[in-house]
Formats: sequence, structure tokens, C-alpha cells
Amino acid sequence: MVNDNSDTGGAKHFRIADLSNDDKPREKALRHGIRALSDTELIAILLGGGVPGKSVIELSRELYGACGQSLSAMAKMSVRDMCRKFHGIGPAKAVTIAAALELGARRNDVREQKPVIKCAADAYNLIIAELGNLTTEEFWVLMLSRANRLIGKERISSGGTASTVVDTKIVIKRAIEHMADAIILVHNHPSGNLRPSAHDDTITRKIKEAGALLDITVHDHIIVCDTGFYSYADEGLL
Repeated sequence: MVNDNSDTGGAKHFRIADLSNDDKPREKALRHGIRALSDTELIAILLGGGVPGKSVIELSRELYGACGQSLSAMAKMSVRDMCRKFHGIGPAKAVTIAAALELGARRNDVREQKPVIKCAADAYNLIIAELGNLTTEEFWVLMLSRANRLIGKERISSGGTASTVVDTKIVIKRAIEHMADAIILVHNHPSGNLRPSAHDDTITRKIKEAGALLDITVHDHIIVCDTGFYSYADEGLL
């Protein structure tokens, strides 16, 4: 629980201790998840505590209100200005808030940089740097959102010059961990022969069927080498 200092000025101030557990920011986050908190409550958690005569909730509301209830405006405020303008916000609290806002901005930057995979060529261009010059076979999965934006990519297995063992359960587990709506399977043929083998056909079918049970669509299975690629989807085999 966030500690709140008592009012020393005679006026009655709002205290966190007066709230029910469901309304205390930290307890509320633990019970309902961090996304259940308002902006003011999230800021209060970052501040950690109030000052004599002002609870952390009041301090949070004061800061948020002074920024026009805009996190973007708050992010533009320097640590020095935050300390200077708000009694109760010292360097440690100001830096904590600035760091949280910077992390949020960087997360948005990363999200914006994630490409949308519109076709097999997009997937090939995305993965060829990892697979193009290998002398052994590797199996990768590209995880996609509902809008086909890349969420993540992971190597599932690596093997010898002619094959690699692929566990369907691990492929689906990785997709679930990324909350993927769709996946693209990718593996390389170090020999340069892009034609799929019977084993490639079998693993494609097994993963497609397993994914369908969980509403995870297999958009494609692409075989790559440094000179080009083979797409199951382009060949009408999915």
C-alpha cells in the first residue's frame, strides 16, 4: 500500500488509506491488472508517496492537470521543471516519471517499425539475412497480428544439411505466447533446391491443422535460399 502522510494544515485532505482496497492504485492493479488503472492512478504509483498535507493521489492529479491531462505534454516537461513547479516532486520522482514516459515512447517507436507482411516476398526479405548463407537447415516462425503486422520472429529448430526436426507443439506454443493471429513458417534449403520435400508437406499440414483449432492461421510456408524462395501460398498449396 502507498503510504500517505497526515494533514498538518487543518484542512481535510483525501488520503489513500481512506479508500477501499479496490480503489487503491497498487491493490487495484494486483486485483484487476495494470490496464484497469487511470492515468492519474498510474502516475501515483510512479510517485510512490505524497507529502505532508497532500496525498500521492492529490499530487498525481495536480501534475496531470497542469499538463492538460496529456501524457504527451508531460513527456515534454523536463525533470528540472517538474521539480521546480510541483512541491513534493523531487529529482528521484521526476526521473522515475520521465523514465516511464520514455519507455512508453520507445515502445511506440518499436511498434511503428514492425513491418506489415503483405506477400511471400515481404517475408523473404525479412528473414533472408538470418537464413541466406547457412550451411545447415533452420526452421523459423514469423508471428503476425490480425493486420499482418510482424509481432516477432523466432527460430524453432536447427539441424543438419538436409533436414531439421520441427515440433508442432513448440510452434503453436510460440504463437500463443506472442498472441499471434497468424503465422508464416520459414525454413531454408542449404542445397539451393527450393522444391519442398514430402516431410515439408507433412509438417505444413500438421501445423496448419493444429493452428486452426486455436484460430491461428498459417498464411504461408516459405522455403528460402540465397537465390530466391518457394511459397506454398503462391503455389496454391495452403
